[in-house]
This record gives sequence, structure tokens and C-alpha cells, in this order.
Amino acid sequence: MDPRPRDKRMEIDDVVAELRDGMTIGIGGWGPRRKPMALVRAILRSDLRDLTVVSWGGADLGLLARAGKVRRAVYAFVSLDSVPLEPSFQRARQSGTIPEVVELDEQMFLTGLRAAAQRLPFLPTRAGLGSDVLVHNPEIRTIRSPYPGPDGAYDDLVAMPALRLDVALVHLNRADAHGNATYLGPDPYFDDLFCLAADRAYVSTERVVPTAELSDGVPVQRMLLNRLMVSGVVETPNGAHFTACTPDYPRDEAFQQLYARAARGSDEDWAAFRDRFLAGDEAAYQDAVRTWTEQR
Repeated sequence: MDPRPRDKRMEIDDVVAELRDGMTIGIGGWGPRRKPMALVRAILRSDLRDLTVVSWGGADLGLLARAGKVRRAVYAFVSLDSVPLEPSFQRARQSGTIPEVVELDEQMFLTGLRAAAQRLPFLPTRAGLGSDVLVHNPEIRTIRSPYPGPDGAYDDLVAMPALRLDVALVHLNRADAHGNATYLGPDPYFDDLFCLAADRAYVSTERVVPTAELSDGVPVQRMLLNRLMVSGVVETPNGAHFTACTPDYPRDEAFQQLYARAARGSDEDWAAFRDRFLAGDEAAYQDAVRTWTEQR
């Protein structure tokens, strides 16, 4: 038996070939920040459907919802920051094309991921108590603490169910061929929790580097993923576009505004955007964005 760590490098379409209709897919990143957009675009090109998408959502959830890929959306928000309401998701919600939605408080969402990462059925939290989150999600129950507080009273708490994932998709700045990966920006965005909560996790990365280079000038705390958490590695330069992948590149605000205008526009506006940027493979997308940028 070869004792060396396994080479887990894959192509984008190899990851999508591992996915199935009806799966629960967690998508890492945060709103318009470090989303695995190359993998999301590959799902758009596929025949996959009836997906449950779990995400601190941005264009990932918006695009998949607009394409009719989403049967159930589990989210704490869906925003592009400078565009407060993700326009494709807003359109899908207003037209009722997502059969089931679960909108959670951010802390409830985080607690659900932590429960799944620890392989627990639920974790208690105070988040959500007294809010309409519980009114609109009656399947989320409360429990009474078995331990008295300092005043002798027994608190009621939200029993946040685990957000278990079939697959997690995340994008990090650097990874090695074995699945160890590091982020170079200011925030890990809980991508490690997505991977731990999933049966399988795939990381796309700006650049695959030798293992020793992952820690060159990088604090050890930024080594977010280890190879035991990752099933596959995909090298996708500019693969988070048009979201930010700090410090490799900022959010492409001009392109985001182009996307938002098309998403808010007529069916013809959207079809023109889709045909220009989303109809081809990832290389075609990157070429189209490069050409559009040069022509501005």
C-alpha cells in the first residue's frame, strides 16, 4: 500500500459528475465573497435538479434558483452586499419557483452547521427564541434545559437541527494536491464547517501548490482545511469570479452590477447575459468576462 497522501486533483466536470438529483449541497463563502462560482456555473450547465442548497447566499443561490435547480433553499440571507437583495433569488421567491424555503437567523444557521459537523442531531441555542423564524419553521422545536440557571429556573432553548450535507463546495486561495488548503483573506467564512458537515467535500482553488508552500508566510491558523476533510481538489484560477477572493482579487463590482441589471431586467435582458457569459464552459466564461472588461 502506498503510504503517500492521495493525489485528489480533479477537473470541474469531474466534481459535477459526482453530484446527483435531489442532493443537499452546502456552498461555502459568504454572500459575494469567496464563492466557488466555477463549480456553481458547472452545475448550471448540468442536468441536475431538485437540489437542496444550504448557503450564506449570494449569486450562487441566485443563479441556481433562477435556473430552476433548487427544490429547497436553506439560508440566513441572500445578498450581494452592494445589491442588498440578490436579484435572481428575489425574482425566484416572488414568482414562487422555489418549492420550499427555510430562512434562518444567522446564529441558528451556524448552530445547525456546527451540529452537523459534530455529527449531533441538534444543538441548543437561544437564537430565534421569540422570533417569527420559529413561526415560519414549525418543524424547529424548543427544548427545556435539564439544568437550572442561577435563579433556579429552567430555560427554554431552540433545538437547532443539524444541517447535514451530502456535498460541500468551497473555494480557497491555495491548496495542495491532497486537499490541504489555506485562505489568505480576512475571514474563513466557516468553510471548514461546511466540509465537516458533509459526506464529501470538494475545494476549488486559485492555485495548487506544493504542500510546503501552503505555510510560507501564512499563519498556521489560516490552514483551514486538512486532507481528511476533502474528497477532491480543482484548480480554477479566477474561479470565485465575480465574488471577491481577497487578496488574489476583489469583487468585480462592475460585472456584479452588469449581472444585477440583467437579473432585474426583462427576459430578453437575462437571455442576452446568459447567452454571452453562461452558455459555454468555464474557459468560455473567463474569456467572455475578459473581453467585456477590455471593451468597457
